[in-house]
Amino acid sequence: MSRHYAGHQRTRRMPWGAVALVMLTGLALMRNGSGFGDAGPPQPVAAASLDLSEGAPLPPAEDEPVQPLPYAPASRVKIPAIDVDAPIVDVHLDANGWIDAPPAEDPNLAGWYQNGISPGQRGTAVIVGHVDNMSGPAVFYGLGSLRKEQRVEVARYDGRVGIFEVYGVEVFSKNDFPGPRVYGDTGHAELRVITCGGGYSKAGGYDGNVVVFARLVGTR
Repeated sequence: MSRHYAGHQRTRRMPWGAVALVMLTGLALMRNGSGFGDAGPPQPVAAASLDLSEGAPLPPAEDEPVQPLPYAPASRVKIPAIDVDAPIVDVHLDANGWIDAPPAEDPNLAGWYQNGISPGQRGTAVIVGHVDNMSGPAVFYGLGSLRKEQRVEVARYDGRVGIFEVYGVEVFSKNDFPGPRVYGDTGHAELRVITCGGGYSKAGGYDGNVVVFARLVGTR
């Protein structure tokens, strides 16, 4: 679908039912985790956490820093601070109704839920990827080490690139995932980048999700 994008507009918001399914993304990602290495992937530090009390809604941006882009499918994600440069594939719902993850066999793939918001469009777009696979670290292994003011760039099939600035990095338990806090629409163009994190066990996989909160600050 994405390769044949013809410039048509899509402005509908993700329905709440779809958002509820997205909230459980981590369950799909968890199934392929290996807990590679004794130390495991880096986890967010206090300096990168959101400036919010527990359970508080996300604050809206004071100003619209840049004009949001129209809808266009995502094609590639770059996060220079952690050496990520990965193609994006469309992901859908799996047989159990969860948002699926990219194929685990390719460690350098990210996934964008194509029935949601496009990166750069007004609303909250979601990109997911594995932290590791059975062979070792995968595309978002270093996600938890991101800091505020670092950048995420998302290329789109219309030739535009959305540039997002990180303003928070958190790890949330999968059993108590704050969906509205993560996916809530702030009225601005936002991005969430999500992978597995927290503790790991062979029986249950990772028990949390690392979530990067970023806001559109530029386009090209």
